[in-house]
Formats: sequence, structure tokens, C-alpha cells
Amino acid sequence: MKYFLIAGEASGDLHASNLIRSLRERDPQGVFVGMGGEKMRGAGCRLVQDYKEMAFMGIVAVLKNLGKVHRNFRIAHEALLQEKPDVVILIDYPSFNLRMARWCKQHLPQTKVVYYIPPKVWAWKSWRVHQIARYTDLVLGIFPFEPAFYKRYGYSCLYVGNPTMDCIREAQKTEPQTSFPQPLIAVLPGSRKNEISHCLPDMIQAAKEVQRTHPQYRIAVTAAPGKEDTFYHSLLPETDNSLLLTRDTYGVLRQADVAIVNSGTATLETALFGCPLMAVYHIAASRFFGKHVVDLFKHYIFHDGYFTLVNILSGKEVIKELIAEQFTVENITKEATRLIDDTDYRNSQIAGLQQLSAILGGNCAADTAAETILKTCV
Repeated sequence: MKYFLIAGEASGDLHASNLIRSLRERDPQGVFVGMGGEKMRGAGCRLVQDYKEMAFMGIVAVLKNLGKVHRNFRIAHEALLQEKPDVVILIDYPSFNLRMARWCKQHLPQTKVVYYIPPKVWAWKSWRVHQIARYTDLVLGIFPFEPAFYKRYGYSCLYVGNPTMDCIREAQKTEPQTSFPQPLIAVLPGSRKNEISHCLPDMIQAAKEVQRTHPQYRIAVTAAPGKEDTFYHSLLPETDNSLLLTRDTYGVLRQADVAIVNSGTATLETALFGCPLMAVYHIAASRFFGKHVVDLFKHYIFHDGYFTLVNILSGKEVIKELIAEQFTVENITKEATRLIDDTDYRNSQIAGLQQLSAILGGNCAADTAAETILKTCV
């Protein structure tokens, strides 16, 4: 079979590459073409466009790069018409991939469309569930509660396992690449420049406050793929020997004593390593509107009253969610200090984190997805 995969970000490139390897094991004659990055290329996929030319996040970035956005759609359309794949596999990246799903159904009706790692419609923009169901043949979710969400709307979604947990399982089989000084506070400020700019200064200030009363601690800031060191240095104290900037996120999480994490997939990664943490999230104008903004988020975005994947999956508060007006240096400092000093509190959170592996199950997401695609789309 011929497969055409579309991933528009670094994480999608990684998960797509693992899926390609699983498909290749089961379909040795398979041909793989797509839009993605070096990891997909390394797995044997011929790229028609690199995701670095596609990764525009937010309205402003899209408007500034409108010409490139249109060009990317044109490249995708032309490649699909030329390749006529048996299966199109969309990986996350909903702003681009939902439009591609619709286009494929209109112009390549014989091609099966699979959405692997679908948009988080259970968290926001729930109306997208209808688009996904209408323009795809198979939806492969990565959270165990997703099938029930789709069923509520009369649609089907299969849970195949969680690729983040798969990556961490693999990482834990090897020794850390870097040895970090101990004890250690990890600061994970996110992956997008806008959120890093808003969050990192307060996260660092809080970590420094903890360090003031716990001078033995060092601080490690994790840098996102594709973001230059100079960008981070512009947000960090100019001279501070106790502060490290690293791209070895998993190495940091395996050795850190506590982590301050910008809400997103990183909270789940941190939790699966068993590192005690709190989640922070900046919401514009929250300092002016305070509780009203949180109430609005709870109504439209929170899932069962929670904002982070750790608490959503657990169905209870395992980690503190310091969002909107609760995201303050004082609150972060207080929570980090408690996680360091209060042994009972720390152990209670660690016990909650350890339950996540059982909740997510033991399936290898890429293997289960590959088997399901072959069984459904042949």
C-alpha cells in the first residue's frame, strides 16, 4: 500500500516516524510519502515538504505567513493527486489537517483517511468532532476517555494507546544523556514563543525564590526544538551559574526533584517520569478579570473540572493547576516548596502519578495503530 502522512510539528514528526516503522514491519512493501521532518525521513518516508515550513501557530503567525500557508496546501494537493495514496494518515496539527481531510474526501474519494492523534475536541472546539467524523474513515485516539466522548455524539473512535508513554518507556531503557547537578528544579516553559515569553520570567523568579531558602538546588530550563538559545537567554538572568539551559528534557525529568511545568503534553511527560510537579498556564487579561476568566475556561475548556492531562486522566486533583490569576510567583513558590519539604504531601502526589501508567494501559500506540490501519484500510 501507499501511505501519505502529514505532520506539522516536532512531536507529530516523532510519532509519525514510530507509526511508519510499525507499518513497515507489517507491510514491508509499503511506500511512504508525506509532509514532516527528519524523523519521518529517517523512518523511510519521502518528504514533499518539511514541517519547519508549516509550523505557524496563532492567528498573527498565520496572517504573517499567509503566502507560505497557501503554498503548503498547494504542495499537499499536488502531491496527493500525483501519488494517489491508498491511505492518508493525519497526525495532530488540526488547523491544516482538518482542511486536508475534507479536501481528500472531495478529490480522492477512494483514499481512506485516518486521523491518528486527533484534535483535543473534548477540551475545546467540540464542534470539530462532526468535521472529524464526516471527513475521516478511522479515528485513532491516544487517551482512554476519547471513545466515550465520540460515542456521545454518535461517532466512533478507537483508543490505541498513548505515544508519549511509549517514548518514555523507550527512554527509561537507556542511561540519561546528561548528568545534571543534584538536587534539581526543572522548569518547562512550553514550546511556543508566545507562551514561553509570558510564562518563563515568572517561573524562573519562583524557582529563584525556592532556591533562596534551599540554596543547594540548581535550576534547569528545558528548551523546545527549533527555538534558539538566544531567545531563552533574553528571558533569563544574565549571569547565574546555578541556572542551566538544556535540550535534554527527558534527562532533566529523570533527575529533577520538582518541576514547574507550562500546561500541555509536558505535564503528562513529567508525571510519567514520576517527578513531582505543578502546572501553570498564562491567560491574557486574567489579571484584570480574575475569577471570571477561570469560570469561562471551566465552562468551555476544562474537562470534568480540570485543565491538565494529569488530572483529567486521574479524574481528581493530583497536581496543582495554577492558571490565570492563580499563576503567580508567590503561588508557584509556595507549591514547589511544599513539594520539596512536606514528605507526606510529596509522596501522596507521587502515588497519584504512578497510577497514570495503569490508566493509559500497556498498548504500544504505534503498533496498535498500524495493526488497526491495515485491518481497516486494506
